[in-house]
Amino acid sequence: MNSLLFIAFIIMAVGFFVILDLSPFEMASDVFNKSITKELPLNEKIKTLTSKKKSRGLKKLIDETKHILKMTNKENLFMLIVILSLVFMTVGFFMAITLSNMFLVPVLAIGFSLLPFWYVQFIASKWKKGLNGELETALSVITTSYLRSESIITAIEENVNYINPPVQNVFYAFLTQTKFINANIKLALESLKPKIESAVFHEWLDALIDCQEDKNLKITLTPIVSKLSDMRMVSAELDYLLYEPVKEFVTMAILLVGNIPLMYMLNKNWYHTLMFTGIGKFVLAICSIVIFISLAAVVKLSKPVEYKR
Repeated sequence: MNSLLFIAFIIMAVGFFVILDLSPFEMASDVFNKSITKELPLNEKIKTLTSKKKSRGLKKLIDETKHILKMTNKENLFMLIVILSLVFMTVGFFMAITLSNMFLVPVLAIGFSLLPFWYVQFIASKWKKGLNGELETALSVITTSYLRSESIITAIEENVNYINPPVQNVFYAFLTQTKFINANIKLALESLKPKIESAVFHEWLDALIDCQEDKNLKITLTPIVSKLSDMRMVSAELDYLLYEPVKEFVTMAILLVGNIPLMYMLNKNWYHTLMFTGIGKFVLAICSIVIFISLAAVVKLSKPVEYKR
C-alpha cells in the first residue's frame, strides 16, 4: 500500500511539472543560483575572507565536486549531478517505504543522494593521475628546449603540438596571450596558475618567472620537474595500498548485504525478525549507516598522492 501511495505521489509531482511547463533542471538551477548569489552582510564577508575555518560536511562535498568539474572543464554537468542526486534520493526513499522500514527512510534517502557526488570524487583521482603524467611529459620537454634556447615562447612552440589535452590547451592559451593580447611573459606565466591545480606546476611557473630576470636560474627548473617523476613512482608503489580499502569495502558490503537473502534460505524466523520487527529494522538502518560512512571514507582514502609545497 505504501508503495502504491508513493508511486501515486511521484506521478502527481510529474503531472504538476508537465501542467505548469516547468523543468526540474531550471528549477534546481534557480535554487542553487539564488543561494550562490545571495548578498552577505559586510561583517560576514570580512569573516569569510579572514577566517581560516574550512568548510565541512555537505558544503565541503559540494564545493569539492564543483572544483573537480571546473578543473575538468565540465562545469555544465553540475546541475545534472544535482538532478541525479534528487532522483537517487527518491529511489532510496521508495526502497525504504517498500520495506516498510521508517528507520531506513532518512538513511537511504541521504545516502543515495550523495552517491553522484562521491562518484565524481572517485573518478577524479584517475583523471588527476593522468593529468600529472601528461604534466610531467610536457614540463620535461619544454624545460629541455628552454635550457637550450633560453626563450620560453620558442620552447613551448617547439613542443606544444606533441602535448596532449588538457595541458596542451593551457600552453596554447599562453601562446595566444603573448602573441595577440599582451607580450608581457611574466603576466602570461602568472595567468597559467589557475588553469591547472598542481603545486609542482605552480613552482615551475614561479621559477620561470624568476628566469626572465636572471637566465642563470634556469638550472632550478630540472629539479622541479623531477618532483613529478618522484610523485609518479611513489604513486605506482602505493597504488595497491590506495585501492586496498576499495577492495575491502566491496567485499564487506557484499557479505553484509548478501547475508539477508542467505538468512532467508537458512532460517526464515531470523529473516522475519530482521525484516519485520522494530529491532531488526533498526539493525538494518545501522548497517546501512555503516556502509555509507565506509564508502565516504574509501572515497577519501583513494585520492592520489600529491606534492605539497
